[in-house]
Amino acid sequence: PLDDGKVYEALDQADTMGVFQVESRAQMQMLPRLRPRCFDDLVVEVAIIRPGPIQGNMVHPYLRRRQGLEPVTYPHPSLEPVLQETLGVVLFQEQVLRVAMAVAGFSGGQADRLRRTMSRQRSREEMNRLREVFVQGAVTRGVDEETARVIFAQLEGFATYGFCKSHAAAFALLAYQTMWLKLYHPLEFYCALLNHQPMGFYAPAVIVGDARRHGIAVQPPDLNLSQENCTIEQNSIRLGLRYVKGVGPAARQRLLALRASQPYADLRDLCYRTRLPRDVIQNLIRGGALDSIDSNRRRLLWQLKSLQYTPDTLPVDSTPEPIPLPPLTEAETIAWHIELLSLHPGEHLLHLYREHLSAAGIQPAARLKHHRDGAIIQVAGQVVVRQKPPTAKGHLFLTLEDETGLVNLIVRPHLYEQKREILRHAPFLHAVGRLQKEGEALSILVFSIELLELPPLTP
Repeated sequence: PLDDGKVYEALDQADTMGVFQVESRAQMQMLPRLRPRCFDDLVVEVAIIRPGPIQGNMVHPYLRRRQGLEPVTYPHPSLEPVLQETLGVVLFQEQVLRVAMAVAGFSGGQADRLRRTMSRQRSREEMNRLREVFVQGAVTRGVDEETARVIFAQLEGFATYGFCKSHAAAFALLAYQTMWLKLYHPLEFYCALLNHQPMGFYAPAVIVGDARRHGIAVQPPDLNLSQENCTIEQNSIRLGLRYVKGVGPAARQRLLALRASQPYADLRDLCYRTRLPRDVIQNLIRGGALDSIDSNRRRLLWQLKSLQYTPDTLPVDSTPEPIPLPPLTEAETIAWHIELLSLHPGEHLLHLYREHLSAAGIQPAARLKHHRDGAIIQVAGQVVVRQKPPTAKGHLFLTLEDETGLVNLIVRPHLYEQKREILRHAPFLHAVGRLQKEGEALSILVFSIELLELPPLTP
């Protein structure tokens, strides 16, 4: 059954990272406003975040009517049977056909030709001809000319990028099912997501952060425990060896095949048995895969350098002299993980700077819901999404992540032009803007934005 209230509650809260079709920034902003309560609502949610409804000016009227802020009206009384289920606005491609038939008297074949013509690259002359045929048919059926032209303009803006209802329903079913998996089987859900990267909107590092906020620990790769892909290990996820940069399929197969008979005892044993190239062993060390053998990665790198070791040919025949070396700091560990794994399995880097950020008045993402609508807010984080859709009229949409969650930024065209280089390339940003709250949907309309300057960390 598709009626689990907890699934719809999670959708209302936009807890949808990794959930099919509704994980985008735009969908996360829409879900708390539309608040789907049943499967039909979820079908609408899928269909409404499309260029068609946006270009046809369907989104805001639908939301206002659903929230009871304006009455449901129809461009013409003949459209009530066609548009009643979508509160008087066109959301599905099938409705384009039915509107043309109800208003202009088109046959089914004529209406489908209209839809197909609108959905193709078309000449201005052809669209003008279609418009006049539509208007003439509507006037003949008692619709005034101005109303007929308004209706045609809405169809014209919508038809190019609208979903048909069956398509939206199929997507909504997958959205419901993946939301259910995330809610009831989070370990399997996140493990599967990490094993199928790249996909979706978010990099593995962001997915790991979302898992951490849901109480799922992600462990670094381990020479003696990791498989090729990520696996579930008790109540956590163990990263697979494929996440270590520079350790290709052949090297991974050799590591796993030789480990099957006996775990690796130490660095010398690893090098002797596998005879892998030094840069591969070095990446395994720096990525944390040998921490269970020796957690001092500097010492392991020193030992690797000291070994008389020729890859693929000669065995190891010497033991390096021990030397006291300090372990990595947390900041160095994070930096190495990001370099070698493209993610850090533990806390987000910014948790090391929270005292500094708070002293500067910068709010953590998780605290934004406690501020009033219209409050002037400072936020900072790592850029995880950049979007500048053609329908946004030059606006840029950013998503930042800190150690507590995500925050959505809206950058107006003039500010984008002023800060283009920073906005396109900076990994961390510091923004000041006005908090916009609509129900549970939060975003910040940015006034100023700069590269986030982080001081050096002391050991």
